[in-house]
Amino acid sequence: MSPNGSDRSPRRPMRRKLLQALTAGLVLATATGCTYKDFPRLGMPTPTTEEAPRILSLWQGSWAAALAVGVLVWGLILWSAFFHRRSRTKIEVPPQTRYNMPIEALYTVVPIIIISVLFYFTARDESKLLDMSKKPDVTVNVVGYQWSWGFNYIAAVPGSTGDARTDANLAGVPDRYKKYFPPNAGGVYDAGVPGTRNPQTGNPGPTLWLPKGKTVRFVLTSRDVIHSFWVLPFLMKQDVIPGHPNAFQVTPNKEGTFRGKCAELCGVDHSRMLFNVKVVSPERYEQHLKDLVKKGQTGYIPAGIEQTTHEKNRESNIL
Repeated sequence: MSPNGSDRSPRRPMRRKLLQALTAGLVLATATGCTYKDFPRLGMPTPTTEEAPRILSLWQGSWAAALAVGVLVWGLILWSAFFHRRSRTKIEVPPQTRYNMPIEALYTVVPIIIISVLFYFTARDESKLLDMSKKPDVTVNVVGYQWSWGFNYIAAVPGSTGDARTDANLAGVPDRYKKYFPPNAGGVYDAGVPGTRNPQTGNPGPTLWLPKGKTVRFVLTSRDVIHSFWVLPFLMKQDVIPGHPNAFQVTPNKEGTFRGKCAELCGVDHSRMLFNVKVVSPERYEQHLKDLVKKGQTGYIPAGIEQTTHEKNRESNIL
């Protein structure tokens, strides 16, 4: 009997609460909007570029490693809690272990191995994703500014005269990228404001057009503060830093209109820095560039802050 004379065991309320917590956890885990087809991606969108599956594989591997470590730790905790709990009949203190060199060595070596494996796969995939030794088919200078995006299409388009390699508006683009620009690329541009919307979907932000099956190089420049260029189904994002241009390449392999956003807190209207990416056939892409010429959107908008001295020195070391 309990001290107050009741036959009710004090353990029962605790067991009931534990059962309720487990039930609530099961409901939360199963009552999501994901289907069984979405579960293997573990929250990631469906990849739409040739490079994205590599990122997805790294994401899945990291989750598998984390789950394995979690199961081991949870198992040890539960094992200790259930099999080393205080006995009802014995009240003496169990033997205490203060120093155990094999266990302490295990606690040190195992985390080092786990971190080393994760580091290896991350470094391997990062070097592949940022490799730009392949000459791109299309180059787009993405310009971030408060509070929207601009897109300079570096291309020789009929009706647009000029040269992207010497254009003053592209002074913020490093020479190591300009050497891949096509000759006499007068170019066209598109620029948005927070109120711009895609005419087909109604989604906010300007629309960046890309050709399916072509390798696209994004050269990222900023006019003011740090932004981050993120196309959700590309599974790839990179910072847009003033005075420190970045670049990466993707090959879209699925047509459609996808959402993009700024992934770096850049100020009061950061949440409005949205854009769209429309992947179409190469023929439709070329027609879009000609349509921009007809609208009078020829040449380039200012790319932003030029390279800092530190960045120019780094570039000279690379070249």
